[in-house]
Amino acid sequence: MKFAAIGIGFLAFLAVLLFGVERSPQKEQVGKIFNEALTEGQCYEMLDVLSNSIGGRLSGSPQAAAAVEWAKQTLQSLDIDSVYLQECMVPHWERGEKEQARILSDWIGQEDLPVCALGGSVGTGDMGLTAKLIEVAHVEDIAKLSPAAVKGKIVFLNHPMDKAHFDTFHAYGECTGGRYNGAPEAAKMGAVGIVIRSLASGMDDYPHTGSMGYQKGIEKIPAAALSTNAAEFLSELLKQDPDTKLHLRMTCKQHPDALSYNVIGEIRGSEKPEEIVVVGGHLDSWDLAQGSHDDGAGTVHAIETLRLFKSMGIKPKRTIRCVLFMNEENGQRGAIKYAAEAKAKGENHIAAIESDRGGFAPRGWKVDAATEGQIKANVDFISEWIPEFREYGVYDVEHGFSGVDIKHLKDQGTICLGFYPDPQRYFDYHHAPNDNFDKVNRRELELGAGTVASLAYVFTEFGKAE
Repeated sequence: MKFAAIGIGFLAFLAVLLFGVERSPQKEQVGKIFNEALTEGQCYEMLDVLSNSIGGRLSGSPQAAAAVEWAKQTLQSLDIDSVYLQECMVPHWERGEKEQARILSDWIGQEDLPVCALGGSVGTGDMGLTAKLIEVAHVEDIAKLSPAAVKGKIVFLNHPMDKAHFDTFHAYGECTGGRYNGAPEAAKMGAVGIVIRSLASGMDDYPHTGSMGYQKGIEKIPAAALSTNAAEFLSELLKQDPDTKLHLRMTCKQHPDALSYNVIGEIRGSEKPEEIVVVGGHLDSWDLAQGSHDDGAGTVHAIETLRLFKSMGIKPKRTIRCVLFMNEENGQRGAIKYAAEAKAKGENHIAAIESDRGGFAPRGWKVDAATEGQIKANVDFISEWIPEFREYGVYDVEHGFSGVDIKHLKDQGTICLGFYPDPQRYFDYHHAPNDNFDKVNRRELELGAGTVASLAYVFTEFGKAE
């Protein structure tokens, strides 16, 4: 027996020398999760239903309510430990009739431009408004103009995303201040409206919507987005004909807040159920398209994670909870409510994983936490697992923004982890009329599901790094 044991030990040692470091069962489980996601995955079929049967899911809409019911029933079908709804009051804004933007120029005559209202904007009235334009490159430039130059005009904010940034989310972040704050800044100077260049990386004819805001005591003026091609055209036209006018018509309205829900499902931990690992995405979307990348992909990544655990018989040591947040796009009400209730209950969320960057091929993780020490410890912790992920294209772990919904848990000691897929195509579809199911690649979506589920497994198995 001793000889046999020595022989077996020697063979194991020899195997390590020949084939590398011996893998633990936990590390082998990562490959099994990916294998299941890629061969038996169901996230693509779920996204098909969410996109094509329900469609765009703006908070407060009938479609958002239908999405809540679909998500609840889908989670219940997994036969997990609990599924429930969490009430939250959400904004209810309606776009109304298709928006119109028409150029009136002595140089070229009349021409319609692709346009959409920004989310939360007031309307123009049925007759619309017509005014001359004044172009600025950055939102900060508005305040540098004289009120006489702006009064009675429509401000045209032509701030392109910087193509030099590899990380398109960096370029996007540089422009969001103009979209959100442009209207009040223009109104302070006497403008009657504002149109912005769409926050898109490429040149196309799709106008991209997104959330905008007003300031108390400042007149609310209509705010819209032009497609990138239209913005380029208008900028060149204004050089030739500075007296060009724009006729803008939008019938959008803001209604009283509506009752909606976060959808939550969980598998209780077998050893430390009081420690919770969240996987989540946001169930709502904008109304111009089906919201397949933003954030249908994240929604099905989260549901698929629990489905994979169940189908593979994984019994997590810590509780894994799927949270489908409502109202990320124009208020974050669901995320705020979830974090507030978690704090009130004294729940211990050790980690929260959010997928809200589309259904593209996975690349890595953005890690955030309340302290630099926590960030470094968990970047190092996840980096130890990168050899298991690398063969699936996942190799990057660094400090960065995790996600709009889970960031509200950070001050409760939660390690926040943002799923980071390849960013090059996301802003071709983000908040645009072409964010539809046909733009999602099945293989890439399933790789993302495997990545999210595998990292969730690591945290349910080992907890966070202290």
